[in-house]
Amino acid sequence: MMMIGIPLLIGLVPGLIVLLLTWLFRRMKWRLPVRMIPAILTIIASIVLFYIGYVEVRGFEGAAYLFLAVFLILFAAISFVMAKKPLR
Repeated sequence: MMMIGIPLLIGLVPGLIVLLLTWLFRRMKWRLPVRMIPAILTIIASIVLFYIGYVEVRGFEGAAYLFLAVFLILFAAISFVMAKKPLR
């Protein structure tokens, strides 16, 4: 339970910040590439975390990094969907 719960709670803070930034950029009616910046940076961060967890740390400690990377990718996917929504 803690193996999945703690990375979820740790990933919740940056994930909510990414969603808030995407929503704020969308509300300001900025162009699409600017609205997608938080999601792209989150994807890059999750790829780096995935690499660190799989190659550098390994084992059960590395699995926590992998879970954190998966949760950040989920938040980035939600951010991409929010950024792609057409402006009204």
